[in-house]
This record gives sequence, structure tokens and C-alpha cells, in this order.
Amino acid sequence: MSTPTPLAGDRNNAARLDAVLSELSSILGDRLSTALAVRDQHSQGEDHFRPAPPDAVAFAETTEEVAAILKVCNSHEFPVIAWGTGTSLEGNVQAIHGGITIDLSNMNKVLEVNAADGDCLVQAGVTRKAVNEHLRDTGYFFPVDPGADASLGGMAATGASGTNAVRYGTMKENVIGLTVVLADGTIMKTGGRARKTSAGYDLTHLIVGSEGTLGVITEVRLRLFGVPEKIAAAICQFDDLASAVETVQQTIQMGVPIARMELLDDVQMQACIDFSKLDGLKAAHTLFFEFHGTEAGVAEQADIVQMLASENNGGGFQWTAKAEERSKLWQARHDAYYAALAQAPGKKGWSTDVAVPISNLAECVMSTKRDIGESGLYSPICGHVGDGNFHCCIMVDLDDDDEMSRATAFNDRLVDRALAMGGTCTGEHGVGMGKIEFVAKELGPEAINTMQAIKVALDPKNILNPGKVAPL
Repeated sequence: MSTPTPLAGDRNNAARLDAVLSELSSILGDRLSTALAVRDQHSQGEDHFRPAPPDAVAFAETTEEVAAILKVCNSHEFPVIAWGTGTSLEGNVQAIHGGITIDLSNMNKVLEVNAADGDCLVQAGVTRKAVNEHLRDTGYFFPVDPGADASLGGMAATGASGTNAVRYGTMKENVIGLTVVLADGTIMKTGGRARKTSAGYDLTHLIVGSEGTLGVITEVRLRLFGVPEKIAAAICQFDDLASAVETVQQTIQMGVPIARMELLDDVQMQACIDFSKLDGLKAAHTLFFEFHGTEAGVAEQADIVQMLASENNGGGFQWTAKAEERSKLWQARHDAYYAALAQAPGKKGWSTDVAVPISNLAECVMSTKRDIGESGLYSPICGHVGDGNFHCCIMVDLDDDDEMSRATAFNDRLVDRALAMGGTCTGEHGVGMGKIEFVAKELGPEAINTMQAIKVALDPKNILNPGKVAPL
């Protein structure tokens, strides 16, 4: 194994790097890689930030190995970044100070399924599709669906959500316990299998959403849900965006227990029609729905939503219970990011992530749509509007200073608009290094100081994903 040239990190001098690599090599053997291709693969997620490769990548296979890696890195004050599948969108996994990336993808086992209680225990590297494939014959499924086939550890680390969040909640509601390795190599277990607890501080939800800055998640205990008796999907198209969003607001305000409700504006629909071959649909503002429940319950939900859509001049309301047709529809929604990229060859996607109270959703989306037009950017809109969360996927040329300036200014205005409406700068992507300044604006100095105090208490040498969330 050749020793790479150290990156320009503030702590990674050659002697320290040599010492770390020597000790880790004795633990991992050929599962420690300094190959340029491997480092480049772990240099960024699916975001628009410049790549920042680690000095080496450690492929861990057990919690104990993760603990051993952290003990070595902590003793040398060497940065550590946890890695799942690399689908993050806010610079969450860039090794901006160099260091060791711990790739958890080999930790991909489902360890327990407790059918009687509706929970399971998985290793951090298991992906959401793999866990649902494992659960297929149990009558349960895990509903959190961010689109990408992300790892459960990564989803917990970023507090991910997705298309099902309007009914089933996010990772914050569906993670009930964790195994976490702290900065010094201590292995900590949080939570348990009981449906509720008042036993001390809620350490599970301190770690969920902390993006690997407080500990490395190695196991996740998940809450499961019964597979519904009936599932049906529907689409409805609108000539104006305001009517589509009004339909969303009214559906939520009427208490319809809808499972999924997704918005794609006319620009995003054109991209999806081209990319996913959605025959019979036009490039109009579109709502995708999914209904879960009994046969009668699903029919009732569909009738109510169809009535609301019709009152808002929605046309072409179509719904299906056929699994293959539902799968095609939702695959097109999941591929929206790649569909937008296909419309702008050579550019990167900058995916924004604001969320606002449902009552302010129409105003926020409409103001944002006007802002896109005035900015001259190509930026489709889509989102999990059932919980007030939507995304603009700005296509940018990283070498075009004017375009980057306009995109940055647009993103700043978007976040300010959301915050002014009582919303948040990130509904599900996390903070990474892309939203740090906005978190301070959203939460205020007192909250940031408290977050930093927690960081110092758990990671006094600042080795865990430094420069992210609440940097010291």
C-alpha cells in the first residue's frame, strides 16, 4: 500500500498520516485503501460542492472495527468521516480536512426482525430497498423513502425523510434505538424496543440528524409498519401552480390520511416525461398521490382528493392499483433529479431543501417560481409538499462565475423566504457544509452555542466530520 501525499488539511502532516495508516493497516489489512480511484469515489456525495477526497478509506465490517479505527484516529487527532452510499446532497461527506473515511457498506446485514412487536435491527450499511426486500414475507415494511437507495445509517445520520413522510413520518420518528461509536472508540447503545421511554436524555434523537459529527452509527433499530391491505396511486394535472398547491393544503387541512403527495412543476414534468417516458402526460404542474388503507378507505380517500382537485380546476385525474403501474409512476418521481440533470448536460445539480408550514406553502412556492423566472436559471421544482417540503434543482456550471453567483443569490433568497414564513433551511438533506450559515440564522446564537458545547463534550478533539453542522 503506497502512502499518498497528504491533503492540505490543517492537521494531516506526513508523519501523522504515516502513523495512522500504519496502525490502521495492522487492523484492516487490504481493507484500508489509499488508491486514488477509491479516494475520489469517496470525495463527495450527489451534490454540487467541489470534491474533497480523504487520505484513505477504511472498509469496516463490524462495530468493533469501527471502534478500533476511531481509537487510532482519536489518539492522533485525525479526522474521520462516515460513509454509507454517497447519496447526500449538502456536502455532508466531503473530507474537507482530509482524514479517514469509514465506508460502512460492508456492514449490510439485517440482524433481527421482531414481527410480534413491529421492529427490526439492521447494520448501518443496509439500504432501504434491501431491508424492505428482507421484510417482504413478514407483512411489514419500512416506509421512509428518500428516493435514493440510501443506507439506513446515512438516513439516520441526516434525519432523512421522503415521499411517505406525510403519513409515516421521518427517520426521527422511526428510529427507536442505535449503536453508536463515539470519538474515543467507546461503543454506546441508545433507546430500546419499548414503544416509549422516559429514561434520561433522549440520546437516540441527539445522534439522529447529527451527520456523523457526534458519533458513527453502526446499527439502527427501526419501527416497522404493516403492509396496507390496499394501495392505489393517482396523478392529477393543473394548468396553474397555485391551484395544485391549494389542493395540497386543502387535503392536509381536511385530515385525509394520504400516504404520499408529491408536486412536480411543469418544468420538472417535462424533464420526467423525456427521461422516464411518461406517455399520455403533458408538461403541466402535476400532483402524484398514493393512498394506503382498506379497500373502502382507499376509495374514500381518492374520492375526497379527486373532489378537491376538481374544485381547483385539476384535470385528468387518473388512479391505479396495479403494482407495475404504481412502480413506474414512483420511479419517475424518484428519478426527477436525474431527469433534470439530463436536461442540462455537463452541469451539476444544486438541490435546495426548504420546508414551511402548510398554510404558507402556496405563497412560498409561487414566490419561488417567480424568482426562478427572474433569475434566468434552469431550476425545476418538486417536493414532498404533503409536509411542506419542496426542492428546487438548480442546474449550475461550477466554472461559470455569473451562473454560480445568480444561483447563490437565489438560494439565499429562497432560504430567507422560508425562514420569514416560519420554515426551515433544510427539511431532510441535513446541514453538511452547505447550510451552516443558515442554521445560525434559523436557530440563533444561543442554540448554536449549545450545539457546539455538545460537540465539545462528545468530540473534544473535533475529529468527527469536522467543519459540518456546527463547526468549532
